This record gives sequence, C-alpha cells and structure tokens, in this order.
Amino acid sequence: MTITVLVPDDDGVRALSEVDGVCPVRYAHDGPLPDAAAEAEVLIPGARAAQLAPALRWMPRLRLIQLLSAGAEDWADVLPSGVLLSTCRGAHGASTAEWVMAAVLSLCRDLGRFDAARRRGAWSPGTTDTLQGKRVLVVGAGDVGRQLARRLDPFDTRVRMVGLTARGDVHGVDELPALLPDSDVVVLLVPLTSRTRGMVDETFLAAIPDGGMLVNASRGAVVDTAALLRHVTPGRLRAALDVTDPEPLPPEHPLWTLPNVLVTPHVAGAVHGARRRSYAVAATEIARYVQGELPENLVHGEY
Repeated sequence: MTITVLVPDDDGVRALSEVDGVCPVRYAHDGPLPDAAAEAEVLIPGARAAQLAPALRWMPRLRLIQLLSAGAEDWADVLPSGVLLSTCRGAHGASTAEWVMAAVLSLCRDLGRFDAARRRGAWSPGTTDTLQGKRVLVVGAGDVGRQLARRLDPFDTRVRMVGLTARGDVHGVDELPALLPDSDVVVLLVPLTSRTRGMVDETFLAAIPDGGMLVNASRGAVVDTAALLRHVTPGRLRAALDVTDPEPLPPEHPLWTLPNVLVTPHVAGAVHGARRRSYAVAATEIARYVQGELPENLVHGEY
C-alpha cells in the first residue's frame, strides 16, 4: 500500500521519495491544492495553521499532520478531530542549545559593550562576569534541555533540570519556588500551553537573585513582558530573548535599547542544514505511520 503525503517544497519531495510506501506530492500553500489532496493521508505544513486550516476540508482522508517545527501550539485550535499531530522534536535541539550558549556567554562576557566600544573606535578594557561556577536552571527537560545540559557541563556550571513532573534527575515544576532563589541563570525551553502561558510572572522573576539572567528560547508568551521590564529596566536582572511578546518586537519597544538585554529575532534554530535535519525527522515519523506505528513525536493534548 502507498500513501500520499502533501509536501510544501522540493526538499520534502526528495526526502519523502526515499521512504517506502510513500508518494510525496508537492503543493503550494498559497494556491489551489493538487487533485491528489483528496487521497492524502499526511500533510507537512508549509505555512501557519490558520492559513492552511481552510484547505483541510479538501483532505477527507487526512490522518496525520507532520510538522517541521518542535512547537505545535499553532495547531491547538484548528486540528481536525481524529487527525494525529507530530512534531519535529530532535531536529532543532542542538542549534537551539548553541544559541543559548552563545547568548549566555555574550551577556556574561559583556560582548555587547565591547562591540559598542569597537564601533566608536575606543579601546575599552574591563572586567566581566563569567559562566564558570554559575547555577543554571533549565526549565524544560526535553531534547533541547538535554542538549543544553551537555554543552554547559564543560563550563563548570551546576545544572538542574525542571520538567512537568519529577523523574530521575529532573525536578518537577512544582519545585520552582524553591529552585529559583538558588539559580544564577534560568533558561526557558518549554512549549507554549495553557499551563506555561504567562508562567514567568512577577512572582517568578522576583525569586531570581539580583544579577541573575533569564534566557527565553521557548515562546514569547511564556514570559509576562511587563513584569520582565520591571526587573531588567533598573538592571536587577539580565535577559537574553530569542522570542518576545509581542513578536515581532516593535521598533520603539524598550527591550531593544536596554544594555543588559540581548534580543534576536526568533533565530535559535535558523542554521544551515536545519531543513535537511527537519525532513530527516519527518521522514522517520512518516515511515512509522506507514508501518502502522504511532509517531514517536506525537502530541498528546497540550504536549
């Protein structure tokens, strides 16, 4: 038996052509669907869920939506009943962990200040902070969290992981009130769900010690931006943000100009080879589906 998979680009056609039992069909998310959509059992989205949702009614045999991203919140309200949703967990963990390391080191070593001096043509020596000996709390114990912990270890840090529930060396989210005051760096790597939206509020931020650092590589809405501003504006905390709320961050937003805040435009996973790695995971997940198995990255409820 061969199943039809709708793919949004030629990279997808090439990757899925190597999977036994799969017939990849190219489609354009901004145009009419091909006739094969009526037979398609799997869709790989090439656009936001809201944009593709109207087209789903032309796919009566759809059984699986395979994402190329690790985040799935975009589909929470539009996923048709009876259709499975699988993420691309495992494709972007290493690159996101790299971004966290780069951001934390940049803030610790004050690279922004030195670069500003370079642009002025000023030789401006000074002493900086260091990552050595820091207590790092990683909130999110999935693939990215594990990749990050492995990279932090050579820097002589003390890493603790937090997950939804306690297990093995992972603390439960209910332990955060006790863990935050003993943390120098807090890294957010959680999915956006009803439980995590606004999780980093005034109480959360106030518990981080003076001089501490918040790093957000998850979703902007996990953090209460107004509360964050109250802590970073006077310099009590530092922050590295790859995601913001709102996103994109408006040009006049105060987060752009604070010297203790690093902002990048949601690029932690935007590295060379990311597409290839995404399709490698997608192909593996779809191969499981073809063989009658459930994808390993299946989304259950809100994760």
